[in-house]
Amino acid sequence: MIALLLLAATVVAHPLDGLLEKYARGQGVVVAGAVSDAAFARRVHLDLWGLLPTPEQVAAFEQDKRADKREALVEKLLANRVNFAHHWITFWNDHLRNDEGVVYHGDRKSITPWLRKALEENLPYDRFVQALLNPVAKDDPDGFLTGVNWRGDISASQTPVMQAAQNSAQVFLGVNLKCNSCHDSFISKWKLADAYALAAFFSEEPLEMHRCDVALGQKAAPKFLYPELGDAGGAVTLEEKRARVASLFTKPENGRTPRTYVNRVWKVVFGRGLVEPPDTMEGKAWSAEILDWLAEDFVAHGQDTNHLLKRIMTSRAYQLPAVSGEAEKAYVFRGPQARRLTAEQFLDAVSSITGEWRLLKPRQAGAAAYARDWQLKSTALGRSMGRPIRDQVVTERINQPTTLAALELVNGETLSDLLYRGALRMQGKLPAAPANLFDSGVVSSAKAPVDVDITGAKKLYLVLEDVDSYDPARVVAGWAGARLVGPEGERELAEAVNVKAPSTLVIDVAGKSYTRFQATAGVDPKSLESDISPRLRFFVFTEEPDRQRMMPVKGEPPVPAPAGFSVERVYRHALGRAPKAKEKRIAAGMLPEDLLWALVVSEEFQYIR
Repeated sequence: MIALLLLAATVVAHPLDGLLEKYARGQGVVVAGAVSDAAFARRVHLDLWGLLPTPEQVAAFEQDKRADKREALVEKLLANRVNFAHHWITFWNDHLRNDEGVVYHGDRKSITPWLRKALEENLPYDRFVQALLNPVAKDDPDGFLTGVNWRGDISASQTPVMQAAQNSAQVFLGVNLKCNSCHDSFISKWKLADAYALAAFFSEEPLEMHRCDVALGQKAAPKFLYPELGDAGGAVTLEEKRARVASLFTKPENGRTPRTYVNRVWKVVFGRGLVEPPDTMEGKAWSAEILDWLAEDFVAHGQDTNHLLKRIMTSRAYQLPAVSGEAEKAYVFRGPQARRLTAEQFLDAVSSITGEWRLLKPRQAGAAAYARDWQLKSTALGRSMGRPIRDQVVTERINQPTTLAALELVNGETLSDLLYRGALRMQGKLPAAPANLFDSGVVSSAKAPVDVDITGAKKLYLVLEDVDSYDPARVVAGWAGARLVGPEGERELAEAVNVKAPSTLVIDVAGKSYTRFQATAGVDPKSLESDISPRLRFFVFTEEPDRQRMMPVKGEPPVPAPAGFSVERVYRHALGRAPKAKEKRIAAGMLPEDLLWALVVSEEFQYIR
C-alpha cells in the first residue's frame, strides 16, 4: 500500500478535502499528519508574499491557540495587497513578457503599472484577460499586444500578430501553437489554418497565410480555436476583432480559460500541476474531478483569485509535508513537491534577513527607494537561478540547481556584496553613505549643467555610471568645460573631458581655496548612434562615494531591519527554527558574513518544504 500523508479527520469540512479523500481511497493510500505551524507559516508567507516570515511573526503564529489560525493567517496575508502584488507580479511578468530594469526598444512597452494595480485590486480573472486581449480604456495594458514581436520579423510564423495568437493561446488556454504557426503540427491536432485563424483576430489587414515561409495565396479569416463557442460575429475592424476574441476567451461557456488558470496556480503552490505540462491542457489530469471542481468553484465565486488561493491553502493537501521526486511511472499525489525558492524569493530573503536591500533609482535626480528583486534588472545570480530574460512567454522556469548557479553562490558579486554589507549593517558597522553634491539623473542625448559649491573640500570625486547603454564599450562621455573656480582664479580639468563609464575621477583640491566646480555633463555626439544608445548618470561627491548608495533613500524597507546580529535570530529567520547546540558552537567561531553564506547556500534555506 502506498503511503500518502494526509491529515486524518472523522468529518471532512473542506470541499477539496472530500475530493482528495476520495482520490486517496481510489489510489489505496494511507491518511496521516500535517506540517508544523512553523513550516506552514514559512510556506504560506513565501507563496503569498514571496518573503520569509520574521521570527516574531512565526512566534506569534505558534502561540496563537485558535483552531482556525491557519485560515486566519491565509486571510491576513491575502489582505496585504501590496505584498501580494510584489510577489505574484513575478508570475505574470514571466507569462506576459513584462520586465523591469530594462530598456524597451521599438514598440515594446511595459505594462507594470496596470499589472500591479490589477493584482492589488484583485481584478477578476475574466476581466484581467479581457483587458490584455482588448485594451480599450486609457490605462489598459496595450503593451501585451503592441510590440509583441520579440526578435523582429524573422519569419512569417513570428510576425507580431502570429505571436499575439501564440502567446494568448499558450497563456490563457494552455495550447501550444508555435509548431503549427509554420506548418500543420506533427505532435498535436492543431493545423496551420488554426494558428492563422486565431492570429486574424489581431490583424488590422487581411492576413496572408504562409507555410514554412512560402505564401499560399490565400487569406485567413478570423476563427476561434474552439468554434463551438462562437464565430467572428461579423467583426471587421481591428477593434471589433479584438473585442470579439476577448469575449470568446472569457465567455462563460469557455471552461478552458479558468481551468488553465486554476492549473497554473495549483502548479505554483504545489510544484506540479493537476495537468502536466501546463501548456498542454489537452493532457489528462491526475484528478479531473479536482480540476473540474476547482475551476467551477473559481467561476462561481466571480473568478476571484483570492478565493481560489484561500480554497487551496486551507485544504489538507496544501498542509502536507513536502515530497521529493516520484518513483512511480504514473504520478500519485502525495503532497506538495519540495520547491526551490525562485531567484526573486532568494534575493529578497537574503535582504530581509540582513536588512541590506538594493535600490530602485529614479530616472530624474532625487531619492531612491528600497526595492524587491523583481523591480530591478536581473543579475547574473538571478539568471543562474532561473529568472528568464522574458523575450518570449515563459510559463515554466528552469529552477533546478546548476553549475552556473553554484558558481554564482560561491563567487558571485551580487551575493557577496549583499552578505558582506548585510553583515556590517547588522553589526552597526556599515558607514553612512556620503551625500552627493550633484546627480544628473539618466542622461542620453541631453546635457546636464553642473555648478556646485565645493568650499572646504579636500577631494572631488567625479563619478560616471553606465545605466543601461546598449553598447557601453563604445560610449564616450565626460564633463565638458570642467573647471575649478575660486577667489584666486580657475583651473581647467582637461582629464575630465573624455572618459569611459563606469569611472571615478579623483581631484585633489585640498588647500587650494576653490569654491565651485562647474562643467557640462553629457555624451560625446559621436556616441549618439542608435546601436550605442547611451544611458549614463553623473555624480559629484566631496567624500569617497558608496557605490551601492549613490543617492539618498526614502521610505521603509520591505521588511523591518533586524536590531542587530544574533545567531539565534538569523537561524530562526533563515530556516524557521532555532540553531542546534552543535550549530551554535560552530557559529561562534565564524565571521557573521560566513555564517550568513553557509545558511543561504544550504538546501534547508533554498527549498520550500
